[in-house]
Amino acid sequence: SPSLGRRRREAAEEEVEETPQEKKLRLAKLYLEQLRQHGESRPAPGAGAPAGRLRELSPALMHSHILLSLQVQPPDPASIRMLRGHQLPVTCLVISPDDRFIFSASKDGSLIKCKWEVESGKRLCVVPGGKKGTEERHMGHASHVLCMAISSDGKYLATGDRNKLIMIWDAATCKRLHIFTGHRDAVSGLSFRKGTHQLYSASHDRCVKVWNVAENAYVETLFGHQDVITGLDSLSRECCVTAGGRDGTVRLWKIPEESQLVFYGHQGSIDCIQLINEEHMVSGADDGSLALWGLTKKKPLALARQAHGMQDAQGLQQPYWISAVAALRNSDLLATGSHSASVKLWKCGEGFRKLEPLWDIPLVGFVNSLKFSAAGDFLVAGLGQEHRLGRWWRVKEAKNSICIIPLKRRAAAPSPEARDSL
Repeated sequence: SPSLGRRRREAAEEEVEETPQEKKLRLAKLYLEQLRQHGESRPAPGAGAPAGRLRELSPALMHSHILLSLQVQPPDPASIRMLRGHQLPVTCLVISPDDRFIFSASKDGSLIKCKWEVESGKRLCVVPGGKKGTEERHMGHASHVLCMAISSDGKYLATGDRNKLIMIWDAATCKRLHIFTGHRDAVSGLSFRKGTHQLYSASHDRCVKVWNVAENAYVETLFGHQDVITGLDSLSRECCVTAGGRDGTVRLWKIPEESQLVFYGHQGSIDCIQLINEEHMVSGADDGSLALWGLTKKKPLALARQAHGMQDAQGLQQPYWISAVAALRNSDLLATGSHSASVKLWKCGEGFRKLEPLWDIPLVGFVNSLKFSAAGDFLVAGLGQEHRLGRWWRVKEAKNSICIIPLKRRAAAPSPEARDSL
């Protein structure tokens, strides 16, 4: 029928075009990642490797590794630890790959960057800031730090600020190694490509830049967004994803091809984004919506509207902004933050085609950053009295702090499928 033909054409248009070579490479990388997660060391399948082997392996691995939400218990609010030290709102944070340390930054000009020990909660290192224009003469930033990233080997830490600068640090000693200049506006997103020292940066100047940190070198610039870029993330593949603010798009940048894929789904400004695995990502917007994406579909696989409920703002009912998202890599567990007095945990259900709310964790203030530990045994939230990008509201009762939320697992026997896959 004509209507059936039209639906098929629309579905085909939603599919992202993928060449046979790209599909082969994607499947090979997925296969390698699955083997790595299970401690096996087998060669990647070559051009003639049977695709059936991958299909046969995947369901068992997916079942044993991805369905983590079934194991996590509701977090106990009394077990949340609060680390105090920043005088102004915490804007961003990262966890070291070994889960031993947290690095944080804030709007505070005199206390820009801190290094914390997770186990003891002690502050190990403080890098003071200074006045604008004095960055070459002292160690720290001279304006708000908006983003940070740490390399997967834990060697380098990168921080980006409102003054267009990217600083590279030795993560072990907190010593500054280099300053990258080149962006024409605030640096709003940073991510190291996993397993490398290649750094991606995003800015309010609407472009993405690629850097080689080990060689202190600029590589290239990518253009495409029509508004400020508010967030960026990457994993092992030579690509990154970005949130484009009020241009309403999420983009996947394929670095070698110098091409991009454009995704539409939010109605408001897209403020945060993170990859869940090599095939899926999650984003949040100021219209209160949370979107779950597959990298081969141009529209969301699932969309939760008003994910944190509604607020009364000057007599108008408006949704709470989604100010931070986090995904426990290669699992089905997500976390979102707003200023709704809680962090929410979510499950990606039905093969990443549904978003199901799990629990609320009470936290007062703007949740400006969220990160899961690599092992998935705790979640860290960066809190502030204000949003990281502006001063639209102020939550006076909030504490500018870092909160460590333990995530305990239920003791359960492995399923037959999981045992068979090991």
